[in-house]
Amino acid sequence: MKLYWAPRTRSLRALWVLEEAGVPYERVRLDLSAGEQKTDAFRAVNPMAKVPALTDGDLAVAESGAICAYVAEAVPQAALAPAIGDPLRGRYWQWLFFSPGCIEQAFLAKWGQVEVRPQMAGFGEFDRVFDVLEAIVDKSPWLLGERFSAADVLIGTDVHFGIDIFKLVPPRPALRAYVDRCLARPALQRAKKIEAEGG
Repeated sequence: MKLYWAPRTRSLRALWVLEEAGVPYERVRLDLSAGEQKTDAFRAVNPMAKVPALTDGDLAVAESGAICAYVAEAVPQAALAPAIGDPLRGRYWQWLFFSPGCIEQAFLAKWGQVEVRPQMAGFGEFDRVFDVLEAIVDKSPWLLGERFSAADVLIGTDVHFGIDIFKLVPPRPALRAYVDRCLARPALQRAKKIEAEGG
């Protein structure tokens, strides 16, 4: 696998999931300030000209959530996704889609101070998004109970950014503890080191 990435982007999610998977992968850092993401060669990998993007042989996949889902399926021995037929699989997919469909949209609305009627917004209400997450991680360490998954990579990154970076989410005790559990994972520590060192 080859990961196209840049620091301080959603690439952290892809780095984290690949580190959790524990398989060799190549990293290709793109200099966004130099416009390397806009080259024809990279647009062949991701026509949206964004990072992260991943290739695996002839396969190309973009969008950080899709990369997390792909890696989880491609490396089943890492147990980052429930197997087909596992009753947890429905909730797993729910949380994968909750990240871009609810959390990121709620962030965008709050950051931009856009008022949206709850019945008109796919995410409903900002506070409800985090009430739902808080209720889940207050009862168990991970979104799927005792089992860490690629969904935690997405949601954990979102909540970390919401609390620690963007300062949009109040550090509620259960959410703070969840983020701290994520930050304590060796794979995320390795991903953050890669990002910090630019390698």
